[in-house]
Amino acid sequence: MEQVADLLARIYPQFNTAAAHCLVSDALYQMCSENVDYLIILEDNKFMGIITDHDIASRILFENRPLKEIEVREYMNTTLPVATPETSLQNCMKLMERYNVRHLAIYDRIEFKGVVSSYELMQAALVKQSGFFEEEEPPLFGYPYNY
Repeated sequence: MEQVADLLARIYPQFNTAAAHCLVSDALYQMCSENVDYLIILEDNKFMGIITDHDIASRILFENRPLKEIEVREYMNTTLPVATPETSLQNCMKLMERYNVRHLAIYDRIEFKGVVSSYELMQAALVKQSGFFEEEEPPLFGYPYNY
């Protein structure tokens, strides 16, 4: 079974980072330039949160202020579920479904390792289709109407 560490080894290093004092207009430009849908917000090389295109479209665009006056820190998402490098990709999908999020922060003890998105998990599932979506539960025996 594939783990988050395997996925991180394939997709990293990531350069889609920004500072918390960055303007939303600059963040959008960077997302467009790097063809990503989120930026990792770091301050002094510490993970502070992420800002996504969904955050901008759903919350910031309804503000009555220009994007050149809004800092990323005002709207960054700081409450991501956390996984470890040993977590299986299936469990990551379950976490995302449970918390209704598209990104997971990956920590090895207290050290930030990166962010995994639902898109990256979907790509991993499509590459390794056999066995990825199979449940680990034992098979059921007996007549179907007994279930």
